[in-house]
Amino acid sequence: MSQAPTYGFDTLQVHAGARPDPATGARQTPIYQTTAYVFRDAEHAAALFNLQEVGYIYSRLTNPTNAVLQERVATLEGGVGAVACSSGHAAQIMALFPLMSPGKNVVVSTRLYGGTVTQFSQTIKRFGWSARFVDFDDTDAVKAAIDDDTRAVFCESIANPGGYITDLDVISAIADAAGIPLIVDNTSATPYLCRPIEHGATLVVHSTTKYMTGNGTVTGGVVVDSGKFDWSASDKFPSLSAPEPAYHGLKFHETFGPLAYTFHGIAIGLRDLGMTMNPQAAHYTLMGIETLSLRMERHVQNAEKIAKWLEADERVDFVTYAGLESSPCFKRVKKICPRGAGALFTFAVRGGYDACVKLVDSLEIFSHVANLGDTRSLIIHPASTTHRQLTAEQQEAAGAAPNTVRLSIGIEDADDLIADLDQALSKATS
Repeated sequence: MSQAPTYGFDTLQVHAGARPDPATGARQTPIYQTTAYVFRDAEHAAALFNLQEVGYIYSRLTNPTNAVLQERVATLEGGVGAVACSSGHAAQIMALFPLMSPGKNVVVSTRLYGGTVTQFSQTIKRFGWSARFVDFDDTDAVKAAIDDDTRAVFCESIANPGGYITDLDVISAIADAAGIPLIVDNTSATPYLCRPIEHGATLVVHSTTKYMTGNGTVTGGVVVDSGKFDWSASDKFPSLSAPEPAYHGLKFHETFGPLAYTFHGIAIGLRDLGMTMNPQAAHYTLMGIETLSLRMERHVQNAEKIAKWLEADERVDFVTYAGLESSPCFKRVKKICPRGAGALFTFAVRGGYDACVKLVDSLEIFSHVANLGDTRSLIIHPASTTHRQLTAEQQEAAGAAPNTVRLSIGIEDADDLIADLDQALSKATS
């Protein structure tokens, strides 16, 4: 029997999960804009509702367009399954939902997107969960923060806003030793630059709104399951290892094995939380993923050139891009992100807060928006926007001090972007 071919990333980003539509022959994945699906008969309907057969019931749970997206992202990340949902923040709650219960905690990095810091420090308290923020470069502190009530460790591969790269191999080893999953937000890196599962991650989350879609048109999120965690090794994860009352005592891990977490995400998570991605958003994201590698190569190429130019400019105090030799994360790039350090970083403007505001207002090509990962180059002043809700100490820890601006470098001509930054810096620091 011949061995199945192993395809490269560029092929998988176009073809994984998709086939020509059997009814029409359509080559592009259709948008299945429907809420419900006709059952073959009563027995078929019962089998679907009992989780005895895989299929389509209702689009809050499953949809053919979404299914293609889920399989494609899981394939690119090296996972066994994925669940698409309505946003990156929805993906984070979905990721934690099967793991947590009142009184339990998650140990998280201090270097996170400001909205995630707020979600973890404030919002999850309403579920009775808590988060412990730790500098992930301090491995002893990470170990000390984990206790009997810890149910997960959470970090970003390339942290927003500063472009800090987490040593995933070290953090995953700590999580493994504690018998808990590592969840990695891979939004800023994408699976083209970093594959966290290969570095020991149990789960990977994305805001597909960003680089995966790449064109700033739709919001979305996805949770990818590595399929490698033993949910029955302890009594810490009863949602996956113990009998589920809603399905007549079915045990997800016993029944579905490596796909237990993915099936739970659909059958329980989407069923009850309803954080569903709409099929049109899935369609746009699939089209974006087809060019992911091409875009990421240009993003990285431009970011490296612009970061070097900024670092040499006397109007700039420092640049946080991990691809610079001056970065504390420089040695991690080759190990964690071998194709480049991404295109997200900050730089400090001489003149502080006021100069940052003037810089943002003086740019012409860069768009001032609360987003990243677009084909267009974007800028924002985190301290007055995305990280505004945080304390001064939290802003500093997250790399969003008042004197810094965040750049998301697009795929335009790098020389044009440098010229735009040059003229805006002149106005901001004059």
